Amino acid sequence: MILGVNVDHVATLRQARLATEPEPLMAATLAILGGADGITVHLREDRRHINDRDLWLMRELISCELNLEMAATPEMTDIALEVGPDMVTLVPEKRQELTTEGGLDLRAQRAKLRAAIKKLKDRGIPVSLFVNPEKKDIEASKAAGADMVEIHTGMYANAKGPAAEAELKRIYAAAGHALDAGLSVNAGHGLNYFNVMKIAEIKGLRGLYIGHSIISRAVLVGMERAVREMKGLIGKAA
Repeated sequence: MILGVNVDHVATLRQARLATEPEPLMAATLAILGGADGITVHLREDRRHINDRDLWLMRELISCELNLEMAATPEMTDIALEVGPDMVTLVPEKRQELTTEGGLDLRAQRAKLRAAIKKLKDRGIPVSLFVNPEKKDIEASKAAGADMVEIHTGMYANAKGPAAEAELKRIYAAAGHALDAGLSVNAGHGLNYFNVMKIAEIKGLRGLYIGHSIISRAVLVGMERAVREMKGLIGKAA
């Protein structure tokens, strides 16, 4: 199972002082040494953390999977076509949000998503859609031409007790439906060292994409160790 490490929050720390450190590329390199199978960066329209320079450096120097998260806008699509990441994950984006708050609104963005997906796939770039764990969103992703989905695990991560169990069942059902539809299945958002194993147990799961919890632990114990510990938990569960 792939572990993709999102290094956005390393750039967030850098931008807090508009400084030159910490360097996201160095964090990505250490993550790979710790066992990361891929690196994820989200190039937002407002460039609040990762910037264009970061993306180009990652493309030039990172040898493992480079996953570009982005909104399905003409600007971002053109950047992706120029940079050529190993995959693109299309995500919703709002200026005022602290982090991605939910899956894509596939009905409202149907035409825009299909246009972006076609351009990316015509260039040979696989496309994943960040979706809520709902059957209708899985079906809409398939209809839009996506290669894979990343199931939003945030509601599960924020829930407790019976509510968490109910959210877990939704995620398992959505993953099964996506696999039956011929889509590859990833999962992510809000996953940490305490809740990841139940998600990692999902049969047929391609990968987990995790950022904040790994970067938070890395501040205290170092990036290599933080990634290695996450990989160990995933390995026990898979």
